[in-house]
Amino acid sequence: MSKEHIDRVGIEFYSRWKEFQLKNVASFSQGIQVDPKDQKEVPFDNSVRFIRIVDFTKGTNEELRYIDNPGERYLVEEDDLVMIRYGSQTAGKIARGFKGAIANNTFKISLNEDILNKNFVFYFLSQKSVFDYFHLSQASSTMPAITFDMIGNLDLLVPPIQEQTAIASILSSLDDKIDLLHRQNKTLEQLAETLFRQWFVEEAEESWEVEKLGKVFDIGIGRTPPRKEQHWFTLNPNDVKWVSIKDMGTSGIYIDTVSEYLTPQAVEQYSVPVIPENTVMLSFKMTIGRLAISTEKMVSNEAIAHFKQKEGSSLFPEFLYLFLKTYSWVELGSTSSIVESINSQMIKDIEMAIPDEQKLNTFKDLIKPYFDKIRSNQTQIRTLTQTRDTLLPKLMSGEVRVEM
Repeated sequence: MSKEHIDRVGIEFYSRWKEFQLKNVASFSQGIQVDPKDQKEVPFDNSVRFIRIVDFTKGTNEELRYIDNPGERYLVEEDDLVMIRYGSQTAGKIARGFKGAIANNTFKISLNEDILNKNFVFYFLSQKSVFDYFHLSQASSTMPAITFDMIGNLDLLVPPIQEQTAIASILSSLDDKIDLLHRQNKTLEQLAETLFRQWFVEEAEESWEVEKLGKVFDIGIGRTPPRKEQHWFTLNPNDVKWVSIKDMGTSGIYIDTVSEYLTPQAVEQYSVPVIPENTVMLSFKMTIGRLAISTEKMVSNEAIAHFKQKEGSSLFPEFLYLFLKTYSWVELGSTSSIVESINSQMIKDIEMAIPDEQKLNTFKDLIKPYFDKIRSNQTQIRTLTQTRDTLLPKLMSGEVRVEM
């Protein structure tokens, strides 16, 4: 194939792509603000579902709250997108699938359906480059917020709608698989929790020995080097993974991805406790009761405790994970206007009824396939997410072409 033919095909391909400013092919309206006391967890007369910023991480209507219906003009329609307006970490995040709900502190984006495919625009606006554009545009603001002008003036390069649909279908198929694996993991974890409650709560035996966690585990607390000494903190994957509560919230049961690292020199200089592989971690400040299991040696900040297995113990990480997962933290929590936390001594004093070794081993054999499958699914999720994130800008720019 000659260079001239390749060039001609390329010109013909890109000539079908058109550039629009978003304001010329979409309309925007602002969501409403609703006092938290007016939000209900169950439906009531004349109520509608209400989208909070926290619901963006779920992406479904399953757990939305309810408010008094403020009127049709606030309702999200089938092909509408919703974008968060405020927040240094959240402004610009985009969501779909909220038909019939009301948006809070967001833009509702209604598209010209003759020109734009909803899912294509969703993925276009999901690109890191778009997110960075919004945040650079508001860098000098004390209260980061996206304006109508910022989103309306965004340049959108799009192919014919049939190609938009095909591109979105490829990305959606990856997202559907990721969502399926997440749901499967949630079900497996719930099954393991149900079995744990049945075996060790409902059918607990009085003969079991009761010990404090501080006696049966070596409990360590993470540490943070001085933040003003920024050279200790890196984004280099070759450095030591440094776990935050936020990382624990996005990782799943097995944590293998973090947003920040410490240099080996920092770990040594500040005697940051090293968390062994296959060790349970627990957040006990700000967000109480968040859990994860390490997949390699790593470290954490001071809001996270870790439980090292003692030599010769019959206890195992998944048993401790399920014990802590089903534990009632409300009884230990203390609340102030600044922080909600429990201290490390309170963790060490938590009492655990320890079954006999035979029962522990039988339970371990029963639930091991659940946890193995969860870990395998998490690996698939990570691979699929990386594939989607690599493909996304290439498909959006036409660098990777879709056969029609």
